[in-house]
Amino acid sequence: MSQSDPDFLTQFYQDENYQKKLSKKTEYQPSMNVWNQKTESNKLSRRTRLSLLVNVLLFPLVIYYGIKSGDRSYLKISLLMIGLATAPFLLIFEGRKPQARELIIIAVLIGLGVAGRGAFFMFPQFKPVAALVIISAVSFGPEVGFLVGSGTALVSNIFFSQGPWTPWQMFAFGMIGFIAGIFYRWGLLRANRLSLCIFGFFSIFLIYGLIMNPASLLMFTPLISKEALITVFISGAPMDLIHAISTVIFLAILARPLLEKLQRIKIKYGLI
Repeated sequence: MSQSDPDFLTQFYQDENYQKKLSKKTEYQPSMNVWNQKTESNKLSRRTRLSLLVNVLLFPLVIYYGIKSGDRSYLKISLLMIGLATAPFLLIFEGRKPQARELIIIAVLIGLGVAGRGAFFMFPQFKPVAALVIISAVSFGPEVGFLVGSGTALVSNIFFSQGPWTPWQMFAFGMIGFIAGIFYRWGLLRANRLSLCIFGFFSIFLIYGLIMNPASLLMFTPLISKEALITVFISGAPMDLIHAISTVIFLAILARPLLEKLQRIKIKYGLI
């Protein structure tokens, strides 16, 4: 091992700011138990409000630009979108540099989503991606939830094939994570099986389906009519139902062990 290796490991496992917080036990006492704990309703920070503007306004504009540029510009649009998704996440660190371990855990969560989507490739729409995105948002906040959702869609499509649907999937999964994080921060979403499963079920219809069903129409024709929208929502309802049920199943199985494990990691390493 080179002389620089111990220095890297020291920086990886230590954070002076976090250690100072731990020394002030009266000011910083993180709880190990996160399951079924009631969260106080908090106002959105300026950073989160800025992220909301970026997600709601800039992402649709970027996708619209991609539509006008033609189908072959989807890779450029996808990379631009992942850059926009990363910007609000980096604002979390504000006046300090992000620690390596803080970035690694995000990469691991995206990797789990990619692996989960690949493991169930033979079952259309029966995927754990939305469940993992919701868990990420509850544990680390709306900005991380959006980044995990959009990053999972982009990376997993390397195996499932990239196309004009990629930016839409990035936006849809990202918004599921972002809204889950906001609802949890407001106290509208609890870290228990019933609350998470209810949110997971309806998020597929009201967020993912509300974005992806019209998107499927826009990919084939620039003309949108009321009749065409009704048709595409009706035809997409069975697939959305399968997706929603699978999200409920994966949340019921994975939510508690993953949230408790992530809480331990957050406390041990002083993560975001």
